[in-house]
Amino acid sequence: MTETTRDEQIATLLAAYDDQLRGGAETSGVPSTTDGPVIRVEYPTRGFVSYRSLEGLDGAELDALIARQRDFFAAKGQAMEWKTRGHDLPADLPERLAKAGFVPEERETVVIAESATIAARLQGREAVDGVTIRRTTELSDFERIAAMESTVWGEDWSWLTGDLVSRNAAGQTDIYVAEAGGEVVSAAWAVHKAGTDFTGLWGGSTLAEWRGRGIYKALVAVRAARAIELGHRYLQVDASDDSSPILQRLGFLPVTTTTPYVFTPAGSDSHQQ
Repeated sequence: MTETTRDEQIATLLAAYDDQLRGGAETSGVPSTTDGPVIRVEYPTRGFVSYRSLEGLDGAELDALIARQRDFFAAKGQAMEWKTRGHDLPADLPERLAKAGFVPEERETVVIAESATIAARLQGREAVDGVTIRRTTELSDFERIAAMESTVWGEDWSWLTGDLVSRNAAGQTDIYVAEAGGEVVSAAWAVHKAGTDFTGLWGGSTLAEWRGRGIYKALVAVRAARAIELGHRYLQVDASDDSSPILQRLGFLPVTTTTPYVFTPAGSDSHQQ
């Protein structure tokens, strides 16, 4: 692959990402209202702001738009997330968010690949010795996944149980659990965005003692196969610095970055549902 071809592929993927996964598509199926170019999503305990473009907004007008979203959710006692992308304009949006009291969280890399490409590269990697991977819709499994995540991250992730219940009830999401000896050692889910070419891959956290055995790749493989089955051409991941190199070696291409900017009023719950 020449560098020019790679750049052209990235441009094509980024255009599809912007056209299909931004704005209304990103917020479909959840309560929301609009304010100019932004869509305010009202999750049960945390707000979220999405938009396709802020083109033409700058200065005092943009500052006022930011303040209105912050104040809307603060009045409800809720934290809110404004999800920025590295290629968005205006370029000083992060600085304006920070000035309004928003705090940046970890920057992630948006990587995208053809589902068929990943399925082919991971052919035969869908299974791991001693580990069972299965799709689940059971509350007891969601509770066990949340407990596993709490162990991985060293904090209370019990909120994830309700999140997975909601995702499962809404449809479009397949939830996978990886077990060994009756213990949940990893989990991941795939969001098949209706009306788009995209399946989003989420989760993938693995207990420390089970890392390096191919479980993460196996979970990618089974979700890629499922995406193909459902007719979704692309796989998309907001990848951490740990996951991004692994995914890029598999053939995912980095198209942009994303950084959540979060405003948290006193006493609010910071977990997105």
